[in-house]
Amino acid sequence: MIRLGGTASQSHVEAFVGLVTLFRRRGIELDWVLYSGYDALVDAFVSKEIDMAWNGPLSYVKIKRRLSDPCRVIAMRDVDVNFVTHFVTQRDSDIKTIGDLMRRRFAFGSRGSIQTGLLAHYFLKDSGINPRSDLESFTFHDERNFGFISDEADVIDRVKTGEYDAGAVSSQTLKVMREQNNLLQSDIRVFWSSPGYSHCCFTAQREMDSSLCQEIEQTFISITPQDPVGKAVLKAEECNRFVLGTDEGWETIEVAADEEGLIF
Repeated sequence: MIRLGGTASQSHVEAFVGLVTLFRRRGIELDWVLYSGYDALVDAFVSKEIDMAWNGPLSYVKIKRRLSDPCRVIAMRDVDVNFVTHFVTQRDSDIKTIGDLMRRRFAFGSRGSIQTGLLAHYFLKDSGINPRSDLESFTFHDERNFGFISDEADVIDRVKTGEYDAGAVSSQTLKVMREQNNLLQSDIRVFWSSPGYSHCCFTAQREMDSSLCQEIEQTFISITPQDPVGKAVLKAEECNRFVLGTDEGWETIEVAADEEGLIF
């Protein structure tokens, strides 16, 4: 029996229920448990309470830091490879580079967001703009009167209206909003893009049998939307397919988290 852990959300419930069926088809019995947050998930994985974890990027680097023998990155969503943070402004803005943000107003995503919170903050500082001293003002989604709109959609709306001069959004959000005709090319302009980095991942304990790991990898990458169960899993996880995991692309997140004192 393989025990999979994740954080409590409706999408994870829907995905994990489907994974139980898909794993069983390949002769693997899967059980799952949901935790109140990523720190609880990290503790459960490190203490070997679970065999696998569906990690966010920060929880993965926390696990890496706490384990002397690194865990295995089994699989990722296709959208989690070469993830990118964009800085956007109005189409006719005079902002062309990060340096042009001096004394401007900047909108971050939520404080808990890696792509539009932690990394956006890190990328600004790494490029010579200290948000606390160089910007006229900045806010996180948590501090704005945002109603029910998502944090990145809120950033886009506030940049479009001119309330903020620029803001941080992810490549995935821009892609989805444009595909759904919720964002026109003329609404905003990307003026800076980060290097690609890795995002979320399924990890397994290092001592898991290699042949079992390979079978689990094949289970993930064989999931297709042509199968109703597979389609439900992919929809729940908002991706087109799963791909093999990678140990690369996490370095920037680890450095940023180190600087903010989030890992030790």
